[in-house]
Order: sequence, then C-alpha cells, then structure tokens
Amino acid sequence: MLDLGTSFLASVERDPDALAIVDGEMRLSYRQWYDKVSALAAALGETGLQRGDHVLTVMQNRWENASLHWACQFLGLVVTPLNWRAKADEIDFGIEDAGAKAVFYEASTEEAVRLSRLAQDLPQLSAEALADIMTGRAADAVPVADARDWSLMLYTSGTTSKPKGVPRRHHAERAGAVAHVAQNLYRHGERTLGVMPLYHTMGVRSLIASSLIGGTFVCLPRFDAAKALDLIEKEKITNLYLVPTLYHDLLYHEAFSAERVASVRKLGYAGASMTDGLLKRLEQIFRPELFVNHYGSSEIYTFTIEQTAAAKPGSAGRAGINQTIRVVKLGSRDPNERAAVGEEGEIIALMKSDEAFEGYWNRPDADAKALHGGWYFTGDTGFFDGDGDLFVTGRADDMIITGGENVSPVEVESCLSLHEGVAEVAVVGLPDERWGKIVVAFIKRRDEVSAEDLDRHCRESGLANFRRPRRIVFVEEIPKSPVGKLLRRLLVAGEYTEERIPANR
Repeated sequence: MLDLGTSFLASVERDPDALAIVDGEMRLSYRQWYDKVSALAAALGETGLQRGDHVLTVMQNRWENASLHWACQFLGLVVTPLNWRAKADEIDFGIEDAGAKAVFYEASTEEAVRLSRLAQDLPQLSAEALADIMTGRAADAVPVADARDWSLMLYTSGTTSKPKGVPRRHHAERAGAVAHVAQNLYRHGERTLGVMPLYHTMGVRSLIASSLIGGTFVCLPRFDAAKALDLIEKEKITNLYLVPTLYHDLLYHEAFSAERVASVRKLGYAGASMTDGLLKRLEQIFRPELFVNHYGSSEIYTFTIEQTAAAKPGSAGRAGINQTIRVVKLGSRDPNERAAVGEEGEIIALMKSDEAFEGYWNRPDADAKALHGGWYFTGDTGFFDGDGDLFVTGRADDMIITGGENVSPVEVESCLSLHEGVAEVAVVGLPDERWGKIVVAFIKRRDEVSAEDLDRHCRESGLANFRRPRRIVFVEEIPKSPVGKLLRRLLVAGEYTEERIPANR
C-alpha cells in the first residue's frame, strides 16, 4: 500500500493540469498545488518537527488547511485536528493528550489558541502565515513517511466522557479512500463540495478520495446553505457527501431549486440516520444516479454500504468491500453469539479490515470496552432483515425501554418525518413513574400541525401502539452537533426552547 505522500505525488504525475482545489479565487492544478505543498513541507521541516510528531490543527475547510494536511503526509507528521469551535481548555486537552509539537490556527480560532495555556509553549502558525510560506519556492517534496506510519488522529465527540483519540495509519487512510471511490462509483474528475470538516472522517475521506481520481475539492470553510448552493451551481459540483442535516438545510433553503443543483449526479450521506421523509424528497428532486447510505465510524471508516438508499428506506445495506459485519446479542461480548435474523442486537465490525484503527490513543479502558476477540463493538444497535441487509436502530444508550418493550427512536422519527407538517424530529425516552420511560417526540414544525394530527398520522401509518409518542413537544430548534448529529442527550436534559406560538395562531 502506498503512503499518502506517494499517493498524492502519483496523482500529480497522472493529472498535472487537472483542477485540484478551489477556494474562492484560489484555483490550483495538481502541479501548482504540489509546488505549494512542497514549499510548505520544506518550511515545516526546518522548524524542528520530526517524523511521528503530532501537530494540532484548529482550522476551517480552507485551502491552507488542506495543503497542510498533504504537507504533513509527506513529512510523516501526524495531523491531529480539533473542531474549529474548540475552546481553550479543549485545545489544552488535545495538546496534552496527543503530545502535540505545534499548533496551526486561523482568525476564527486565534483567541482560543491565545487563551490556551499549553499552546504558549509551542510553535504557532496561522493560516495567513501558511499562505505566505506557500508563495515561496522549494524543491519538489519527497515522501519520507511509509504506509505503516501514523497519518492522522481524530477525536471522538466525547459526549459522555473525555474525547478519545483515534490514531490511523497511512495505509488505513488510503484504503478507506480507495473504498470510498469504489463504493460511490466516482468517475475521473468528479467535483466534490469540500464542506464536511477536516476534523471529521467524512471530510478527510472526501479530500483523499478526490485526489485519487484527479478530482476537484471545492472548499466551503463552514456550512452555509446559500453559499453551498452558489458553489454547487457555479463549480458544477457532481457529488455531495453530507450528513442528513445539511441535506435538509439545502433542500429547504429559500434559494434552493432543482435547476441550481442539476450538475449533482451522486448523493452520499453518513454520520446519522436519514428519515424516510428526507430520503423521499431528495430522491424526487435530485433523481441521482446513485444514492448511497454509508454507515461507518472514525475507528473503522466503512461498516456497510447501501447504494440504493431511497429504494429501501432505513437500510444500511451490506458490509463494505473491506469489511465483515455481525450483529450479536445485546449485552454479549462474544463475537460468535449472533442475533437471529430480525433480532435487534449490537453491531460489530472485524478489526482485520484494511480501514481499521488498532486501538485508542493511550486509552486501555476504552479498548477494553470496545475491542473483543478481534472485533470492534460499535455500541450501535441493529438487525439483519431476511434479505441480509443491515438496519441500524440507534445507539444502545438511546434505546427506550417503555413498559418492558424496546423502542428504537429512529423508527419513530422516520414515521413522523413523513408528515408534511414536520420539518425536523427527534425522539427520546423520558422518565415515567408507571412505564419507566415514555416515548417523547420533539418536533420542529414546517406547517400548521397539532399533536393530535401527528398522533393520528402514527396510528394510520401502522406504528405499533407502544411505539407511539405519549408526548409531543414543539420546539424552535432540534439540538445538533457541529457536524449535524442529533444530540438527544440535550433534549433529555431539558436543554431546548419550546416553540413560541405567534399571537395570530
């Protein structure tokens, strides 16, 4: 397997004049980009950074950040990206946990870096400084890393505990990108909207996959539906790979029209389940050649792939080309104790995968919880149907046990999403003296709709009585993470704003 520096160099030699990256007025061919990456790699090499050192990045999706990623691959530096919204204490945690040797930031993150206690003892370079360096010239960069070196360390979201570092080697990163190209049927020269953040596995995969096919990575530093629509139309974007929330925001933006996104031929989503209602609407409007549900994680990029997502709503499909998947009985740690067809259990993935990590960074406690008998226990629940397709029902921690019955929030959300008056929905279990927990639906309305209307819709849809929400709350917004993941825990904690009813209602 090639290391990533050699992989990038192969792309330059294969397609030197192809458009590689776009960021505003900046437009670079592969040869031009290689010149700039070479200048940056030469400058970083003179700072004393050594092969294997971690460098912390706190930047949005700009060309300087993408260039830094590639320069680090040539030098064997381990890119350790944090959410650009990170606070000073989170930067301190990342520096200490990773043992970072330098920090890279931009204007939007400058204050957090300035307030970080540990960052003051390290070399710091801004995006503007990186851009200045890349105006210079240097000899063509030569890869010093090999495929077994660490390439990247992502951090899990850490919603209930400290974030966990997920170190990944060059060969695993490239294997994930090759699989991404194959499973999304990318053609030579695809144009990708580079908006999924480069601190997230989806963003990094888009960046690397784009290089493998002589494609164009069109930077959108942070998601804005209006700007995204402008770029899709102007740059003739051919594929989108987004979390469901971003599709929703695109689709329902006032400036959206099918004509503006006519260049898009392939849709892919990951990071969260997509409701049946959104699936249906995307299929109707885009009429894509391919509509892929990609189910995976930072730890092991691909679990399963469903290439006809709208044809079988809710299906996560079958194991990716580098993977084997099982569903084991809930609570079991034996990978051979498989759940029956149709029986809900925990989803596990084989650690032999070319795309897999090898364990968490300095977290033997997390390894002991997740790694058993050569398998990664995902913490996700799901089942195989009679066709052999996987259905993901949620996180084990999200399962609602009401009156002794198990209720998957995802199933209830998909049902409610099909009502045209529902813009967004999230379902959680809240404590109840009699039932233990009751099913509660939080709804962001699109049109006039009442709780009674939605209850009638659930009954007429055939949703089992014990799965019907016992309470419906209309809210201003559904809480989500920066990459669009639903944050059910905030709803459980009461951190939401009920809808303000206009006086004329």
